[in-house]
Amino acid sequence: MTAMPHIETFALAPGYRCARIIRGGWQLAGDHGPVERERAIADMALFLDAGMDTVDGADIYTGVEDMYGAFNRQRAGAGLPRMQVHTKFVPDYGDLASVDAAYVRRIITRSLQRLGCEQLDLVQFHWWDFAVPRYVETAMALHALQQEGLIARIGGTNFDTTHAQEIIDAGVPLVSMQTQYSLLDRRPARQLAALAQSHGVHLLCYGALAGGFLSEHWLGQAEPQDLRHNRSLVKYKLIIDEFGSWADFQGLLQALHAIAQRHAVSLSSVAIRWVLDQPGVAAAIVGARYADRLASTLQVFSFQLDAKDHAVLHPILDACPGPTGEPYSLERDKNGPHGRIMKYDLNKT
Repeated sequence: MTAMPHIETFALAPGYRCARIIRGGWQLAGDHGPVERERAIADMALFLDAGMDTVDGADIYTGVEDMYGAFNRQRAGAGLPRMQVHTKFVPDYGDLASVDAAYVRRIITRSLQRLGCEQLDLVQFHWWDFAVPRYVETAMALHALQQEGLIARIGGTNFDTTHAQEIIDAGVPLVSMQTQYSLLDRRPARQLAALAQSHGVHLLCYGALAGGFLSEHWLGQAEPQDLRHNRSLVKYKLIIDEFGSWADFQGLLQALHAIAQRHAVSLSSVAIRWVLDQPGVAAAIVGARYADRLASTLQVFSFQLDAKDHAVLHPILDACPGPTGEPYSLERDKNGPHGRIMKYDLNKT
């Protein structure tokens, strides 16, 4: 019987640790294929028992906060430890100009009710359009609720370096910044990671597996033509296009496969390990509807990348710098290919 690898953890804030792989919840929200609610809730225990004690969700992930709340209520009823939940506060695009303290309180109160708790572990704040200048005031409103005791910790989601600095300068005690970071998309390494490290803000990285593209499943496959059945694949195919050609992507997969074989792990584990090794990174967020790939996910804690591995990857990454600009800058263009696929008003109140 193979021993379970020791799960790395990270002190995200004083007195608060989480596993360095956080289970992502976007795949539970629909538009990624059917979700068996009761199976998904039952499988949460398998992640928690394996040491993956933290999940990521959002107020705009339809039904996900409710599922997390149902699971934690079951745990409480059985006298078992609860799962740590990182949620988000994402005001609708159409509401940005009118967001005030009452709006913020209403959404946070709803998250508390859905999750069945008295205090939210971490609220990650997203703002769609920096041309609407209420994001600092809104972050301060979240901080007021933190001081009131409704929120334990505050983080950001998809802020670029300049606007993250504004929030920090306003006195909002950010502990984390959720950002897209992968072998395909290395935008945080340009400026955001350095800013975060200088202020004690830790990066929580989604997209490490590019919605599943960074896996054996896509090795040697022809370029897909229709991905409308899965929002993650639609999103991350655009990132592959920014990285380079499909042939470039296949070259990266081949390199990752060779490294994976050398360490006797999955290709996906190599991709996650690379992200975890980047400066400023606290954890990678890896989406999963169920626990069927849990054992493969945990392989990331069983090995380390070495100089030989990086020598294989460096020429590919140098040749394919990937998306340009700051984190989430391409996605903020509503008329561009990345912005057109977004759903901007999922938080109707």
